[in-house]
Amino acid sequence: MSYSTQERQALCDLLEATGPDAPTLCEGWDTGDLAAHLVLREHRPDAAAGILGGPLAGHTARVQQRLRERTPFGDLVATIRSGPPRLSPMALPGMDERANAVEFFVHHEDVRRAADGWEPRDLSDGESDLLWHRLRMARFMLRKAPVGVELARDDMDGEKRHPGGHRHRQPGRAHHVGDGPGQRGPGPDGRHPGRGEQARRPELAVKHGRQSPGAEG
Repeated sequence: MSYSTQERQALCDLLEATGPDAPTLCEGWDTGDLAAHLVLREHRPDAAAGILGGPLAGHTARVQQRLRERTPFGDLVATIRSGPPRLSPMALPGMDERANAVEFFVHHEDVRRAADGWEPRDLSDGESDLLWHRLRMARFMLRKAPVGVELARDDMDGEKRHPGGHRHRQPGRAHHVGDGPGQRGPGPDGRHPGRGEQARRPELAVKHGRQSPGAEG
């Protein structure tokens, strides 16, 4: 089972458990809004074009609201669970993993971490590697950040796996996006800097010329 499918199914299980009115880390959205967003993204290409903003953003918001209000929550979750429609580009071999592995990981964590008493979960080495590999997109996603953002991986304890499964020691590496001081965080155990996590996790701190409490050097 691919990582995108694992995260999709785990998110759907969680949505069924929480119902449509549970909080999420997506500002202004509850789980019903999030489910409508995910259905729109895969099943309404006419509206999905406005997800990132621009002139179609209003149309996207209206379609999402109609899905939220007119579609039973259980049907939304069942649609998400069923995967991309057969004629969708996301249904092409390999495309679901490319387009959805990070999407469903992040939204799974958006629901998990909005609940009181949540705890980081253990990820497989393969999923951790995939998520960090995708962070090369961070330069685009965080291009308008008011400060530089440094994404530092510490979940490997200075080791790197070879394809055969064994490890060798290596210096730690970090991605720095933008100019100026940065924001640092641990490996992808579910924390996602840049998505509101600063307010919820004291381990992450934006540094403006000096180290803030809780930040690493």
